[in-house]
Amino acid sequence: MKAIEITSYGAPEVLRVAERPDPVAGAGELLIRVAASGVNRPDVLQRMGHYPVPPGASDLPGLEVAGEIVSGDAAALAEAGFKIGDHVCALIAGGGYAELCVAPVAQCLPVPKGWSDADAASLPETFFTVWSNVFERGRLQKGETLLIQGGSSGIGVTAIQIAKALGATVIVTAGSDDKCEACKKLGADHAINYRTSDFVEQAKKLTGGKGVDVVLDMVAGDYVAREIECLAEDGRLVIIAVQGGVKSEINAGLVLRRRLTITGSTLRPRPVAFKGAIAKALREKVWPLLESGAIKPVIHSSFAAVGEPGAAASGAAQAHTLMESNQHIGKIVLTW
Repeated sequence: MKAIEITSYGAPEVLRVAERPDPVAGAGELLIRVAASGVNRPDVLQRMGHYPVPPGASDLPGLEVAGEIVSGDAAALAEAGFKIGDHVCALIAGGGYAELCVAPVAQCLPVPKGWSDADAASLPETFFTVWSNVFERGRLQKGETLLIQGGSSGIGVTAIQIAKALGATVIVTAGSDDKCEACKKLGADHAINYRTSDFVEQAKKLTGGKGVDVVLDMVAGDYVAREIECLAEDGRLVIIAVQGGVKSEINAGLVLRRRLTITGSTLRPRPVAFKGAIAKALREKVWPLLESGAIKPVIHSSFAAVGEPGAAASGAAQAHTLMESNQHIGKIVLTW
């Protein structure tokens, strides 16, 4: 099969097309002929040498794919209600930048009715992440207010749509007026341009001084102290990335007085059983919203993945360059 390798740590140009042996599905697994692969910031971090591959995972980048089941563990397939020829999307721990990809059956979901494989490839990484962090760790409830840092990112557009569909009020931050407007079109109730406004002041104003119930934070660093300031009593701050740095200085008194919860998680190294439980919850509570059209795919750009083996993976390199530019609104995918 053709695949995209990281030949050395560095700029997008280190991505190269290579020939790899076809993978084989083992117990509890299936093999997907990949039609499309999602591109995510952890792929960029892995390419740069900042995101180690979990033990046992493929060294190839790529954490989500969609395509056709070509083989697999018959018993596991039957138990999950899948068969050869079905189209699925899957969350994986690596190996998604390839024509064939093995995935745990438990981490696969059917391509929603009416969606293309390319649309479906944009789902797993952000939907698993948002469900796990906003609704399980953050315990967001109907009628509560969610503040999303980076509303125009892949995570952001997913969080906006799910939270709105399930009855929350959504406030987002974004880095331009155009991005703010795009977030509102996706359903955000309020959008704050963090380059021209103080999000703490605006969040308090928009909630009548109460503060927000949940913050989804992809920045960390000095944002943490400011997010604590705009949390309501019994508020929850969920950290899922540290783009602004790993160290924060906070007012612990506010945490005590307002009974705040500060938590966070990473998804990639978690066991199959944990991710499988998220998949079950998504299939029950969110997949009907995808098939009804209440939640729509938000794909900014699609790139052809590969040329000839040994050549620069220009499509993948372009996708990574776009990801690093932060100019995109929504998801980026590679097609095979």
